[in-house]
Amino acid sequence: MSRGSPIPKDELVHLYYTQQQSMQQIATQLGCSIHKVAYWMEQYGLVRRGWSEATYIYRNPDGNPFAIKMPETPEEWKLFGVGIGLYMGEGAKTGFNVSLSNSDPGIHRTFINFLKKLCGVDKAALRADLNIYDDCDVDEALQWWSNQIDLNPEQFATPYIRKAYKAGSYSNKARFGTLTVRFSNTRLKKIILDWCSEYCE
Repeated sequence: MSRGSPIPKDELVHLYYTQQQSMQQIATQLGCSIHKVAYWMEQYGLVRRGWSEATYIYRNPDGNPFAIKMPETPEEWKLFGVGIGLYMGEGAKTGFNVSLSNSDPGIHRTFINFLKKLCGVDKAALRADLNIYDDCDVDEALQWWSNQIDLNPEQFATPYIRKAYKAGSYSNKARFGTLTVRFSNTRLKKIILDWCSEYCE
């Protein structure tokens, strides 16, 4: 492309919107400056992505790491309702992660099932954080949680160990600690929070 020639509008639309390339990537591919790309986008009235959208695309070059499947069967609708209910009660409302904290492995199994079946989240992409008191057996707790919710030990972050106020006071009440299961994706989090709002209405 010669220095003074315009960039065709259909080419810009294809590269920027269809292929989701950044302006710098387009400039590199076309052999021109990023200023030229910006100029012609402005001339054509093409809306540029905001910082958060651009960052999301940069971090997820292959598209969304999830695939929403709206429920169809009575069983799927039941799972949808339970999953939304769990997130309204125990899920994180702020931050970047879709995360839920609880000491009951059954609740985690249900929520993981919701993420897998209706949100299309790969179970291998989940991460887990254990919060436990220092008078408990941390290694035993990690193994117990790994078995209970069927996550590999590699998916667990370094446990957060809190000092117990009194030795032995929490070993029976919270022997295995509280676990947070999380999936890092701002877009899915917004979708789930929107579902929660709609469900309440």
